[in-house]
Parts: sequence; structure tokens; C-alpha cells
Amino acid sequence: MHNKSLSELSAALHNSEISSVELTQHYLNRINQHNGTLNAFITVTEERALEQAKAADKLLAEKKAGALTGIPLAHKDIFCTKGIRTSCGSKMLDKFIAPYDATVVEKIDQAGMVTLGKTNMDEFAMGSSNETSWYGPVKNPWDTDRVPGGSSGGSAAAMAARLAPIATGTDTGGSIRQPSSLCNLTGLKPTYGRISRYGMIAFASSLDQAGPMANSAEDAAWLMNVMSGFDEKDSTSVDRDVPDYTASLNDSLEGLTIGLPKEYFGEGLDPRVAATVEAAIKTYEKMGATLKEITLPNTGLAVPTYYVVAPAECSSNLSRMDGVRFGHRAEDPKDLMDLYTRSRGEGFGEEVKRRIMIGTYALSAGYYDAYYLKAQQCRRLISNDFQEAFKEVDVIMGPTATNPAFRFGEKTDDPVAMYLEDIYTINTNLAGLPGMSIPAGFVNNLPVGLQIIGNYFDEARLLNIGHRYQQETDWHQRIPETFK
Repeated sequence: MHNKSLSELSAALHNSEISSVELTQHYLNRINQHNGTLNAFITVTEERALEQAKAADKLLAEKKAGALTGIPLAHKDIFCTKGIRTSCGSKMLDKFIAPYDATVVEKIDQAGMVTLGKTNMDEFAMGSSNETSWYGPVKNPWDTDRVPGGSSGGSAAAMAARLAPIATGTDTGGSIRQPSSLCNLTGLKPTYGRISRYGMIAFASSLDQAGPMANSAEDAAWLMNVMSGFDEKDSTSVDRDVPDYTASLNDSLEGLTIGLPKEYFGEGLDPRVAATVEAAIKTYEKMGATLKEITLPNTGLAVPTYYVVAPAECSSNLSRMDGVRFGHRAEDPKDLMDLYTRSRGEGFGEEVKRRIMIGTYALSAGYYDAYYLKAQQCRRLISNDFQEAFKEVDVIMGPTATNPAFRFGEKTDDPVAMYLEDIYTINTNLAGLPGMSIPAGFVNNLPVGLQIIGNYFDEARLLNIGHRYQQETDWHQRIPETFK
């Protein structure tokens, strides 16, 4: 049952071949069996899940159910869920019980889906390996000595091990796409503003975007239909009609022009990954697409620009976590300053503290123009590069990550090496563009992802391009031996 697509599960539920309670219990049993090994879930909401499943079965019996009614799902623990702990992978919010649902959670609940629990993540979404979580690292199901990627590593590991049929993630600099690449998933970061950020705990407000993490482009399209849309509670949400993302999945790729940025295939890319990605791109050529080399000349500015903008915004967003309004509160403070310093010192981990310090410095008097303002100007140059490229090509393809999954501890002592993990994904966040990673093959039994970048609101085209590739290949259907 756990190897079926969402459309197959939906058909089984609507044809009464299985009940939502039975399906939910099946996944809960798998979580109980494997989560001790993987550490993919922070919170498992078994009681609530079975209640939601019973309600879904009632709707199914009355023929009032939607396409996704009764299908279980895992939420990254960054989305507020009413009455359930929302920790963001941090000691700071370990005891925080959200008083309301995030819009994404609300939409998914309204679709009749069943929440299995909240998945582990890098603390406040800061990390590329899921090693910064206060709840311990998440293991990659393909090799439990290696990282699953981050920050949505819990959702990625849960999906790869088939502990859930689909999951939500968030992407600030690659946090859906990079773990999808490392765990053999299809992960989509939509256009900035396509999905509401209301109730999604903020890391960097101008970069954060929610999206689906799925076993296929088709499954991602099903969840995009539910997650997307304007939200008046989010001032950055875009008021634009939502298409049926499943409608164009089978469209022909004849005449598609694919841009290959020379900057994405140069120094720093594992040659085995390059060969795997190039072979995947050749498949598109056989399907009628044309390949064209392009240049994105300001790619080299992406990492330094991101690591000024994102820490600056995070230092502002996390200032509310002070032991008074939100978060961990130090015991027996001597005075207000002691309360602030000890609450934040005890509540935040090392990587979060590092980024708060960088961001506060970049925003401080005398440095704002030199750092934050300059970074925003570089951001415009990066965005302009993409717009120039899209005058010549329909989509851009390249690797998602520089390498397959690396071992635990391999990059934790070198923050810059860890930051470079996102070198191919950061640009799309800075430009606000949609990007997707799909399974493209393996290197030494470790997954490799192909990244596809589109122009604004081109999610339907990306899903179509991913789906057509998955009709020609079976990489996305492969499952780690231990979890079959």
C-alpha cells in the first residue's frame, strides 16, 4: 500500500477497497517501526490522525469526498498546527503549542487529508544536512550514516522510507530541492507568493516558500492544487488564479528549449553527479526538446548575497523569541537583561546564533548600506540574469546539489563548505522563481537530483516536464531496500 501513488490511493479509498482508518494505521505502524532509526518525526499525532481518518471515511461513505480526502500526510514542523507542538526543530519552541493553524495546514485539512505528525528539520530551517535540529539528526534512508539534506530533512527521510505518501516542506535557499535530491524525491519550490506563508514560522521572509515533497511530479501536482492560492492574511501572497496542475501533466515536450547554464557545470561539481545529470538531460533531447548553453554570469554572487540577506532577515524575525513573548524562558532571571540573554543563549543552537550575529552586524548602523543594501542590489542582478535567459529558453536545467549525500560530521566544522551545498538552489529563491528537483539516477547507490527552473508561475510546466521524464524512467520508483 505504501508504494502506491496518490491517484491510486484516492481510487482505492473512493472504491472502498481500503478505509482511511486502515490506510492511516498502516502508515502509523511504519512510523512506529522505522522512526527510531531515522528520527524523521518530532511529533506523531496518532490519536488526531485516526479521528481525521474516521471523519474522512464518513465523507467517503456519503460520496462527499474530494480527490485527496482520507490520504495521510506529514507536515514539516515549521507550520503552526492548532493544539499541537510546533517546535521548528529548536529547544526555543519545544513547549510551544500553536493556537491556530497555518493557512497551508488549514487548506490541507479542508481537503480532508490526515495529518500523521510533524517532521524533524534543521533548527529554524537553518542548515543543509538536518544536523542542527535540537531533536538530533535525521538519517538518510538510502544510507543511515549519511545526511538526508536540509532543512526539510525529516520530510525527505519520511517520504524516502515511505512513512508517509506525501509531505510538506519549505524552501528558503534549497531546503525542499536539496533534500529531495539526496533522498530520491520530487520536490517543488513554487514561485514566491504562490503559497501562503501565514502560520509558517519565518526564517527569511523575502525568501521562504512552502511546497510539496512527493514521490512523483504527478503526486506533487495533486498537493499543489490544494496548497496554492491567494491568502489575505499574507501580504506577500499573490492574487492570481490557480490552475489545475494535473491538467497539463501529459502535454508534449516537442519544441521545448532547455537552457544549460555553464556556471552550473563547472568547478565544484562532483563529476559523477555531472555525468548523471547530463544523461538525464539527454533523455529530454530524445523527447523532442532542444538544448542550448546559456550563461548566468552573476551565479558566483549567490552564496555571499544569500548569506547577508537571509541572516539579516532571520535576526529580525527571531528577535521575538526573547523568553517574554515567545519561546524558552530561563529560570530565575536576575533582571530583564539576564532574562533576555540567558533565554536566547539557552534556547538557540550554534548555527542559529551564528546567523543572528551575522544578520545583526549586517543591519547595524554604518554597515546597512555596505552589506544589506549591496546584497539587495546583487539580488537584482541575479534576477535580471534569469530574465535575460528566459528570453531565449523555456526552462533551465542543471544539478540540484554538488554531490550525493555526505556523511554526518563531514561539513559541520566548516560552515562555508555547508553553505556551498546550496550553490545551485539559492539563486531561484533570491529571484523568487519556481524550481523543482526530480530523481535523475544514482552514484554508488546514492540518489542524484536534476533541477528544473522555470519563469514566474510556471509550476504547471515544471510538473509537466518532470512527469514526462518520469514516464520514460523509473528512478523515482526506487525505494531503499530496508524500507520496501
